[in-house]
Amino acid sequence: MKVILLQDVKSVGKKDEVVDINDGYARNFILKKNLGIEATSKNLNDLKLRHQNDARLAAERLEAAKLLAGELASKSVEVSIKAGQDGKVFGSVSTKEIAAAAKEQLDYDLDKKKMQLKEPLKHIGTYLVPIKLHPEVTAELKVIVKGK
Repeated sequence: MKVILLQDVKSVGKKDEVVDINDGYARNFILKKNLGIEATSKNLNDLKLRHQNDARLAAERLEAAKLLAGELASKSVEVSIKAGQDGKVFGSVSTKEIAAAAKEQLDYDLDKKKMQLKEPLKHIGTYLVPIKLHPEVTAELKVIVKGK
């Protein structure tokens, strides 16, 4: 019997796969526990439409990430922190402060976990901070660290 899996089933297949399994196993386990549905022409068509919709949504997310990356490339954020005379700051500037400054100054909600700082910013100056907006898109935000 051909079945469309609604969830991952160990040693059978992954979600949204069409698998061919024994009739008894399908009726008594897969269908009874709502782990899958029978692969009728209507259900196969629904699966195809769902895949097309998912692909369209993924393309829209990628396009939105590219637009945001283009906008962020031309913008900069200023972060003020207490610093000594030699340009070394007391403490450091982390992604949390950068995300808060971006929200306040540019009105962008950037996830601090997506910022890829190799190490916290410990000197006054200008830095380019890479931000992973999408698995295929990485933007760079200019961060200006100023002393108080």
